[in-house]
Amino acid sequence: MKTKIWHITKENEIQTYLEAAKLLQAGEAVAFPTETVYGIGADATNEQAVAKIYEAKGRPADNPLIVHIADQSQVHEFVKEVPDNAKKLMHTFWPGPLTIILPLRTGRLAANVTAGLDSVGVRMPEHPVALGLLAVAGIPVAAPSANRSGKPSPTSGEHVEEDLSGRIAGIVFGGKTGVGLESTVIDCTLEMPAILRPGGVSQEAIEAVIGPVISEAKEVAQQEAPKAPGMKYTHYAPKAPVAIIEGDAAFFQQQIDLAEKNGEIVGVLVSDELEAQLRKSEYMMGLGSKAYPEETAYRLYDRLRHFDHTLVTLIYAEPFAKIGIGEAVMNRLEKAAGGHYIRQSEER
Repeated sequence: MKTKIWHITKENEIQTYLEAAKLLQAGEAVAFPTETVYGIGADATNEQAVAKIYEAKGRPADNPLIVHIADQSQVHEFVKEVPDNAKKLMHTFWPGPLTIILPLRTGRLAANVTAGLDSVGVRMPEHPVALGLLAVAGIPVAAPSANRSGKPSPTSGEHVEEDLSGRIAGIVFGGKTGVGLESTVIDCTLEMPAILRPGGVSQEAIEAVIGPVISEAKEVAQQEAPKAPGMKYTHYAPKAPVAIIEGDAAFFQQQIDLAEKNGEIVGVLVSDELEAQLRKSEYMMGLGSKAYPEETAYRLYDRLRHFDHTLVTLIYAEPFAKIGIGEAVMNRLEKAAGGHYIRQSEER
């Protein structure tokens, strides 16, 4: 398949939307930027179109998709009801990096969007290109991250092209994304809403609007169907195995030295503060200062993907405080590492 590429400019913006929207309306899959990561979209009412997403990504069929809309009023086309808590969240955080799980109106969306569940995740992205394309298309668009399943999500058009060129009908290049991590997913079908995946909107920010919520950002059993993406399968992983080193700078350096002595080529993923305390190496990548966790979130996937183009055989990463967006950073890092920690406290 020949993948059409558009690079958005002021001069070609409207024409790009018209061409890309025409492909979506015709049942094709098209990638586009959002404020979180790039997504691969298809008509959420067309089962054959949605199947192209799963095929292009190599995504398991029981992993549900998030539906993207350009206007809040579109929710009522395929959602049975919008609870009061959800209305408050929509008013406060939409457009933005928050996905809200709502009860599904039967027969309005393709069955493979929801993986057989009676609920659906919906969001309105805060990115001018995404909103422009969705508005012109005029349909709800199912759109997971535009990467091969399991890999770090794409934060640039180049990342998408690397993974999906020849697999989808088109890619709209709209610059780098803003947040750099996927949306927060909150289940509002429950009496007490539950966060199923941390992301661009923190638990603290949500609770300031609707009061206490449950955090259930954990993996589900193999026989269970996940209610949100990122709950069941290995995600966000580069080619080289990742381990999280928990300890002081001397312990971190000791682990690097030990691995290199054993013949490994070690990629290092750390904050500016820790980088200043370690011996410089060719494959050391900074994630920004601990004082600015948003920068860490923004850089994470790009840095993980960078290692795929090097000789690195092993990646050691620093843990970050699980506060605010740091919760989302650690959720992605722990999944990239498969939960593998090397702890100084366990070696004493």
